[in-house]
Amino acid sequence: MKLCRYGAPGAEKPGLIDADGRIRDLSNYVADIDAQTLSKETLAKLAGVDPATLKLVEGDVRYGPCVTGTRQFVAIGLNYADHAAESNLPIPEEPVVFNKWVSCIQGPNDPVTIPRDSKKTDWEVELGIVIGTAAHNVSEADALDHVAGYCVVNDVSERHWQTERGMTWDKGKGFPTFGPIGPWMVTADEVGDPQNLSMWLSVNGKKVQDGNTRTMIFTVAQIVSYLSQIMTLLPGDVITTGTPPGVGLGQKPEPWYLKAGDVVELGIEKLGEQRQDFVAWQAK
Repeated sequence: MKLCRYGAPGAEKPGLIDADGRIRDLSNYVADIDAQTLSKETLAKLAGVDPATLKLVEGDVRYGPCVTGTRQFVAIGLNYADHAAESNLPIPEEPVVFNKWVSCIQGPNDPVTIPRDSKKTDWEVELGIVIGTAAHNVSEADALDHVAGYCVVNDVSERHWQTERGMTWDKGKGFPTFGPIGPWMVTADEVGDPQNLSMWLSVNGKKVQDGNTRTMIFTVAQIVSYLSQIMTLLPGDVITTGTPPGVGLGQKPEPWYLKAGDVVELGIEKLGEQRQDFVAWQAK
């Protein structure tokens, strides 16, 4: 299944994407796409619903974040060997873990605001994991049982704040609007093997990232198991799993970064596409 949230910010409704790519309203079955909806029992119930019996949502509709109520937005850095190389950093022996603040989460096609006085706003297409059942100290063999589904994430990053303003990456990762997720969450059964998904990103029509999750250093199962050793993963949590090469930081002959007016488009096989206009920060 492909589950989504649609409508104005703060007033999104739950939806299901039918075989023709159209949104069907799920409001008669669930209140939202949240921790309760992501339980195995509720997902099984929704899987038995005939999309043709659901109200068709017509017109040009905004997609919201594909899940709501996320309490932890965890990220893995340097999880592709060739991206580590372009960052001039060694291949990590253990997952590099940091946080994106949940306040940065937004819809997949909403504008992204470049922070005030930003010097190095960058892009990163990433596979997102959506947790369905709580996980603490789970084995790799059991890790995927705790995954409800997957989504596209743009791990927007401000490199100056990330690497030049102290030792914590989190500073450059959680600015408002830096966490587009969606357009929908695809349930784990429909995705199948999460380690064989092609992914891409373009800036102003120029493809700059072209990779595949099979080149991840740490697999989805390894990441979920590892994180569950140091925290309790909760239903609705999102884990973003690293990016392939081609970010602005790694461009040759020299890095280049996003500016107001740039358009970023990205997608992952089976999981859909995003599009963001990057806009300048304005005082309110």
